[in-house]
Amino acid sequence: MIDEFKKFISENNILKHGDKILLAVSGGIDSMVMAHLFLGEDYEIGIAHCNFSLRAGESDKDEELVRQFASKHGIPFHTIRFETKVFAKKNKLSVQMAARDLRYKWFEEIRKNNGYDDIAVAHNLNDNIETLLINLIRGTGLTGMTGMKPVSNRIIRPLLFATRQDILTFQKQYEIDYREDKSNAETKYIRNKIRHLIIPILKDINPSIEITLNETAERFSGFNEIVSEYISKLRENISEEKEHFITFNKSQLKIILHNKAVIFELFKPYGVTNSLLTALLKVIEGKTGGQIITDTHRIINNRKEIIVSDEKIPNKTQYTINDDQDFCIFPGISSAKNVRITETYEIPSDPHIACIDSQKVTFPMTIRKWKAGDHFYPLGMKQKKKLSDYFIDNKYSRFDKENIFILESAGKIVWIIGERIDDRFKITSSTKKGLIIKSKRQPLIIKPVK
Repeated sequence: MIDEFKKFISENNILKHGDKILLAVSGGIDSMVMAHLFLGEDYEIGIAHCNFSLRAGESDKDEELVRQFASKHGIPFHTIRFETKVFAKKNKLSVQMAARDLRYKWFEEIRKNNGYDDIAVAHNLNDNIETLLINLIRGTGLTGMTGMKPVSNRIIRPLLFATRQDILTFQKQYEIDYREDKSNAETKYIRNKIRHLIIPILKDINPSIEITLNETAERFSGFNEIVSEYISKLRENISEEKEHFITFNKSQLKIILHNKAVIFELFKPYGVTNSLLTALLKVIEGKTGGQIITDTHRIINNRKEIIVSDEKIPNKTQYTINDDQDFCIFPGISSAKNVRITETYEIPSDPHIACIDSQKVTFPMTIRKWKAGDHFYPLGMKQKKKLSDYFIDNKYSRFDKENIFILESAGKIVWIIGERIDDRFKITSSTKKGLIIKSKRQPLIIKPVK
């Protein structure tokens, strides 16, 4: 076991001699064996233990065991207590997901604050194949079939080579103390159902099922590298990255629409899951305005393109502007100031800069979302125009229109922010004082790609 441990670390370039490693130790058999294996190695180690307050006195006994181990071997010990159920309820998470989020965030804080190079967790080969089967049962892409990685960012998994039986044999050989979490024997969680009910059946069919599935995951990992390279090049050829969104060429997407696996891999980074794939295909094939909303992005059909945006539509729909200083409370405006207008003053042509006659507006002004029936006199025109018609003429997408804000004074539209001012408020030869307002260069709207 010790030789295999060293070999696995070396072959996978997990660590180098002298590294400072934070060991995540729960007190269970896997993490206690991992801690024992690190004792004889040339690494500077520390131990981090989370008390999740889930098992009353049992959680405290887990903490005490790990504390005593660290003290006995002179290892720096970091511990924290979480009110996990409270956090889970507040954030609408399962207790398991809440515990995961809490521990990894805390581990990273300890790592940074104490100069550790990596965080070692005690996932073993059985954990790996259980994860593979969970992904397969729930539905997954190719990446989900590759299993856990020995190194992932700052997380290392030096026990991925060992089966649960290997770990148990080593624990008995060295009489390593550990704590058993009784919930591991229950079958109410999907992982435990796979561990206690499904794996034994698979072992009857193939006694070496752990090794077989692990080798399969390794092959899938190789396939995934090939596919990832193909998808990366395809995405580069048929999409264009903007400041806050990405556009895909719809006609080129339709050529590969029959291959659902490729479409899935292309849009997976934007929150598309198996359950959303059919809806995505309908959006791509459908008419302008069709959309789906994932957990992280909005994907919208906009004429000849598919827009993928991670921008959130502002929750606030109206802002009151009492003076020049108030303009910047609106996230789409960067500055506002009054200037003296002389004969030599040059009016910028940039639509992100509104040059308004100060005497023609009155405070308080309002910044708000546009609404049906709104109209204005576009700069350079003497006839009014409905905003809805203006948007149609300028080929605004559904997403564009949802994000349009206007500046209003005494019930009259002064400026479509970042776009066009109203002709009635423009600076003229008789203007003495101007109000110059700059919107941000990355406006809240998405301009259509021509």
